[in-house]
Amino acid sequence: MINNILNKVGNTPLISLKMGNEPNLNVFSKLEFYNPTGSVKDRAACYILNRLLNEKIIDSDTTIIESSSGNFGVALSAYAKLKGLKFICVIDKTTLPVNEMLIRQQGAKVICITEPDQYGGYLMNRLKKVNEIVNSTENIYWINQYGNPLNAQAYYNSLGKEICLEIPRQKLDYLFMGVSSGGTITGVSQKVKEKHPNAKIIAVDVEGSVIFGGKPRKRFIPGIGSSLRPSILESASIDNTVVVTEQETINSCRELLEKHNLYAGGSSGSVHAAVKKYFNNSKLEKPTNVMCVFADRGERYITTIYNDDWCKMIKNYSAGVMPTTVPV
Repeated sequence: MINNILNKVGNTPLISLKMGNEPNLNVFSKLEFYNPTGSVKDRAACYILNRLLNEKIIDSDTTIIESSSGNFGVALSAYAKLKGLKFICVIDKTTLPVNEMLIRQQGAKVICITEPDQYGGYLMNRLKKVNEIVNSTENIYWINQYGNPLNAQAYYNSLGKEICLEIPRQKLDYLFMGVSSGGTITGVSQKVKEKHPNAKIIAVDVEGSVIFGGKPRKRFIPGIGSSLRPSILESASIDNTVVVTEQETINSCRELLEKHNLYAGGSSGSVHAAVKKYFNNSKLEKPTNVMCVFADRGERYITTIYNDDWCKMIKNYSAGVMPTTVPV
């Protein structure tokens, strides 16, 4: 028995996922949305705050601050409250209302950025605001998921270990993971390469993200992609990348629900779409084990990915029809 659900981090389910008609393609999905607040980000929030407190880098009077588009903000707000810490979360106007509600309900102070940056997104202005607050506030600690080594260590020591232990027959050929702030794939890829050096690490990105040199453009689905290349990725071990469209993400999310009873979020759908794209029309000569990480769940996307009107707007935007409003 546990005394708080937030202590139930990790050891998430691993399932076999039938994909296509290729008999030698064995796909296994790590369901990270079974973490307490609904995403893989619980692992980092719990680990980082525990490390900082245990090593006396911060104390009970320290204010924690982070820029987040959703899941990490939700996770940090919950674990900061559990630890009795003050938390400031810098979000932006595209943050899903349900995520903002969850962050506020945990007692965090929320600052919302409404002016887009030079890329048409809000990340750069969110980070600018974080720096302004840090430079004018005493006893404050910026988590900085884009560059803090503790972020990668959290996943090296948890998700990375679990993947290495749980892969069937201890044979891992491919690992597919979405990339946003970069800490998850950095830590996991380091651990996986230690145990399975021949495994191919495939990073999944979306059109409009600049992480791997893509052309920036407006993106509507949070949790994957970025307007900058995170410095933490310099320590990652990535063999290849697959870029998917937001329409492919939407289609895969709906397919996961309709065919597999998995109510998955945007980044999860992107990873599923990437696996399908990578192995499309492939003829595998021997059994191939593929692990993929489904980072978040679908409830928070009920007004977007699972909303027909919103999906129609995305389809029109991709065809060059600019929306007058963006439903959320």
